[in-house]
Amino acid sequence: MKWLQAIHQRFPKHKYAVNAKQLGDDAECAWSNLGYWNDTSHYPEACCQLADQLAQAISLNSQDHLLDLGCGQGASLLHWQQHYHIQHLAAVELQKQCVDHIQEHIQNLEAIYCQSFLNLTIIPSSKKFDAVLCIDAAYHSPLNLFLDSVSCVLSVRGRLGFHYLIWSEKWKDSSLLKKQQYRWLLKSADVRLENLLDEEQLKMMLKQHAFIDMEVQDFSEPVLHGFSNYFDSILKAQKMKHDLDYFKIQMTAKLCKKLYQDGLVRYVQITARLNE
Repeated sequence: MKWLQAIHQRFPKHKYAVNAKQLGDDAECAWSNLGYWNDTSHYPEACCQLADQLAQAISLNSQDHLLDLGCGQGASLLHWQQHYHIQHLAAVELQKQCVDHIQEHIQNLEAIYCQSFLNLTIIPSSKKFDAVLCIDAAYHSPLNLFLDSVSCVLSVRGRLGFHYLIWSEKWKDSSLLKKQQYRWLLKSADVRLENLLDEEQLKMMLKQHAFIDMEVQDFSEPVLHGFSNYFDSILKAQKMKHDLDYFKIQMTAKLCKKLYQDGLVRYVQITARLNE
C-alpha cells in the first residue's frame, strides 16, 4: 500500500518503506498493499486477493512475459511464480533495500531494476512484455507519465493492469473548502490532487495512449473500507508498539475510511490492451 508507505518523507526510512509485520505479514518476502477484503480478516490473504483481481482480469497465464512494477519486498513475484507458473518474470522497484532483498531470496527472475517505473528506458528496447501489472502504486504518479513509460515496454496487444484513484460524480459539486481539504489529505499520502481524473477523462487518456478494451472496476468498498475495517477491528486490539510505523498504518486507515465515507474519490482497478 504505497500511500501508507508515503505519509511523510521526514521519516528515517525510504518514504515507501513499510513495517509489514505490524500489518500482519511476517513472511521473508512480505506483502505491502491495501488488500482486497473479501471474506477474510487475514492481511496476506487480502493482499493475494488484490493481486489475483488484477491477474484474472488480464487472463495472466504461464506463457506470459510479465513485468511487475513496484514489487516491494517481493511477495507478488513469488505469487506469480507459485500460483501462475510464470517463467518469464521481471520487476521494477524503487527501494534499493527491497531490490537487494529480492535478489537474495527470489530465484529465476529474468531481471530486476532499481528504478522508478516512470523511467523504463533502462529496459532494453528489444525487450517487450505480454503483460505489465502494477499493484496499488500507480496513483502516486501522473497517469500520462505512467502510460508513456508502460507503452514503451508492452508488446503489441500487450495487457496492462493497475490501480488508481479517480473522482466520483460528487466531486464536481464539492465546495472550494472541501477541495482544499482534499488537496492536503491526498498530499499526506503522496498523491497530487492535480493528477486525479474522473472516469471519462481516464478512459480518454488511455485511448490517447493507444489502449483499447478498457475496463474500470470500482474497488472502493473491498479496498478502502476493507483496510480501514481491518485496522479498526483487528490491528487496534493488538498490543503493538505505537511508533512511527504504527502511526503510518493508523493514518492510512483513517484516510481510507474518510475517502470511502465521503465518496468523492474512488479506488479503481483498470485493465486495458495496447492496440495493434
